Amino acid sequence: MMIWAEKIDGYTLLDSGNGQKLEEIDGIRIIRDEPRAWWRPKVSKGETLGQFPKVSPWETVLDIGIGGVKAKIKYKKNSKHIGIFPEQASQWKWIFKKLEERKLESKNAKENKVLSLFGYTGIASLVAAKTGAKVTHVDGSKQSIEWARENQKLSGLEDAPIRWILDDALKFIRREAKRGEKYDCIIMDPPSFGHGPKGEVWKVEEDLVPLLEACREVLSEKPLFVILNMYSTELSAISLGNLLSDMTKGMETTIEVGELAIPHQNDSRLLPLSIFALALFQ
Repeated sequence: MMIWAEKIDGYTLLDSGNGQKLEEIDGIRIIRDEPRAWWRPKVSKGETLGQFPKVSPWETVLDIGIGGVKAKIKYKKNSKHIGIFPEQASQWKWIFKKLEERKLESKNAKENKVLSLFGYTGIASLVAAKTGAKVTHVDGSKQSIEWARENQKLSGLEDAPIRWILDDALKFIRREAKRGEKYDCIIMDPPSFGHGPKGEVWKVEEDLVPLLEACREVLSEKPLFVILNMYSTELSAISLGNLLSDMTKGMETTIEVGELAIPHQNDSRLLPLSIFALALFQ
């Protein structure tokens, strides 16, 4: 069981507890609800998280510290999303490292093809593109894709070979399989529940297994990795590992599972936010 928890320059988790988290981004403090923070916060005696200023709205640009990739951060009062998931920092670095290693090891300078599903604002896609990979980014939200393209421009990757696809993930993968398209790496970050651009309903308990089966059909002959993140509290990391084992049955892989978390500034606690599983092919 792995625990990935790493800090990002410009982002700090100051405190958490009582169902909230206190964050500082580019010198500005914000408070967001966090149902996973059941414990008591460690603020000074007599204070509560709610006494800290709730600045809203504002925007800033954050360099995530990987190849110059930048993310626009947007915050509004009571906003659930700000444009990045800081707990994925270790994963972004792992993706960058593996793609760079694959590029150096490839005798014929093979271009890695990466598929990013439910890609949100594109940070994982841009990290992959920074290595020279050919990236296909799929999301069902037009707003998220527009945000991702803003990040592409901020990161100086306007000329990178990235396809931005507004579509239902499962429908897109099935069409790719029919077209004979293949990918070396697949990154998936599915929600528990959501809608596609044409109102398609996504329910993880019904659609995740068919999605993984479809993804198997688009893996290349020599794939590199598959990553599956999940923010659902009703699944465990072991569950995700079992699902990837089914997906890659008969293939030589190492399956690893764990949690993505954020370290606090001044104590050893971690705020766990996501579970994940990855398949690394031999």
